[in-house]
Amino acid sequence: MIKIKLFFLVILMTCFNSISIGQCAMCKAVVEANVASGDTKAAGLNDGILFLMSMPYIAVFLFALFFYLQKRKMQTA
Repeated sequence: MIKIKLFFLVILMTCFNSISIGQCAMCKAVVEANVASGDTKAAGLNDGILFLMSMPYIAVFLFALFFYLQKRKMQTA
């Protein structure tokens, strides 16, 4: 059952990933135009992307840590 859920999750994530790729060209064009004009907005945009990218990893890490601590607590009790 878990393998079926994992399979559907991977398929779902693949579908949404292909939808989100379409926005990259627009962002790239705006950043290139700003860099060409001597603006520093590209650095801020890159920092924002890194910040947004880190949030899911932190959430998964916290969930895994909570799960591990609960499992360990149940085994010692």
